[in-house]
Amino acid sequence: MALSDLRQVPRNEEGVGIVLGVLKQRFGERFQTGKSIREQHAHTTTYIPNQAPDGVVFPESSEEVQEVVKLCAGHRVPVIAYGTGTSLEGHVNAPGGGISLDTSRMNRILAVHAEDLDCIVEPGVTREALNAHLRDTGLFFPIDPGANASLGGMAATRASGTNAVRYGTMRENVLALTAVLADGSVISTGRRAKKSSAGYDLTRLMVGSEGTLGIITSLTLKLFGIPQAISGGVCPFPSIEKACEAVIATIQMGIPVARIELVNEVQMRAMKIYSKLDYPESPCLFVEFHGSDSGVAEQAEMFGEIAADYGGGPFQWTKVAEERAKLWKARHDAYWSALTLRPGAKSLSTDTCVPISRLAECIAETQADIDAMGLIAPIVGHVGDGNFHVVLLIDPASPSEIEQMEKFVARLNMRAIGMDGTCTGEHGIGQGKMGFLEHEVGHSVEVMRAIKATLDPNGILNPGKIF
Repeated sequence: MALSDLRQVPRNEEGVGIVLGVLKQRFGERFQTGKSIREQHAHTTTYIPNQAPDGVVFPESSEEVQEVVKLCAGHRVPVIAYGTGTSLEGHVNAPGGGISLDTSRMNRILAVHAEDLDCIVEPGVTREALNAHLRDTGLFFPIDPGANASLGGMAATRASGTNAVRYGTMRENVLALTAVLADGSVISTGRRAKKSSAGYDLTRLMVGSEGTLGIITSLTLKLFGIPQAISGGVCPFPSIEKACEAVIATIQMGIPVARIELVNEVQMRAMKIYSKLDYPESPCLFVEFHGSDSGVAEQAEMFGEIAADYGGGPFQWTKVAEERAKLWKARHDAYWSALTLRPGAKSLSTDTCVPISRLAECIAETQADIDAMGLIAPIVGHVGDGNFHVVLLIDPASPSEIEQMEKFVARLNMRAIGMDGTCTGEHGIGQGKMGFLEHEVGHSVEVMRAIKATLDPNGILNPGKIF
């Protein structure tokens, strides 16, 4: 499926009219129907067209979420959960209209159990807000997608980030959650115990379901101790292939790297412009180690030796927090820095993930495609787990550029699937990747459809997404 060929969902004009009237009376100023705010609550972050909802409601409790969902269920009106709107595959679009349910006012940290290394939060809490709250406890939450996303949205899209190689993704770090189902009922998927063999794993079913099976209203999350010491830095390489080979060697050697991120020479050029970095304009690895003072120094030295074996270096590393913060701020701003390479262009950020043994091959073939097609498309990657991103810069008014971009993305997704990988390591399916899911999982799509039909028989929860 072409990215521009978005699935259309039939509108229920009569039902929408009734729901709009009831919500306006019930929520007052916490319900908005202005064009600007509706467009802000649809897709805004990449090339995928904006499909605005009919109204936006701001609930402040799980009970209010239930109330909205029950109303919409009674009139068969779509409900689209909204966190901060930073997802990249059209997850918050409303192809059949309906109500955007903005969880930003559900932003309470309900409990922190420092002795058990967990906390309970509402879905509108952002990752940065949680870590600011935890600072004095000596704990932190490690999942860090580039944006300051909401934790509910991060769970719904099974988000990841630069720390995933050591700490995992949202899948591994959500212990339990509560969610409002399509009929307005509430389920709790687990307790605070670190493991359980009790019944089906409904937590994992909800994590990554992209708001199509339920609307998350609270999350129980794992926490980790802030490391005693952190070292990190940047290491240039003569080629993408050599950088990837160094990553594979580092992982296979068992060095407990916390972050290991790749940027190609085009992305480094953008970072030098946008974030004022002073490194060679070549493929580079951003690396970080967590542990004791002696441990992080030893790990940095070992990595430097491995890098040198693959033509990399010098590896410039530091323990100074301010210097490391500048590096990782630049890495998290990679999406925005890429836009400086073609002012006025629109971006499409896409990601894939392959077994780490195929990473160098996959990136090399992808770079060859970029060069052959004459695209401006920086590459960045969480390469410690085989995941990388391509940011394509295009003129959305040019049909030929859109067609070329869609061909490139299709080739990239099928290349990853052909290498026993996935068409998306962390962005999710949403609208943009729907055409590739069946290629990846085959008949399992029908099992997914059956689950969706059971939990949401009228298809009101985020319709037109995943399949």
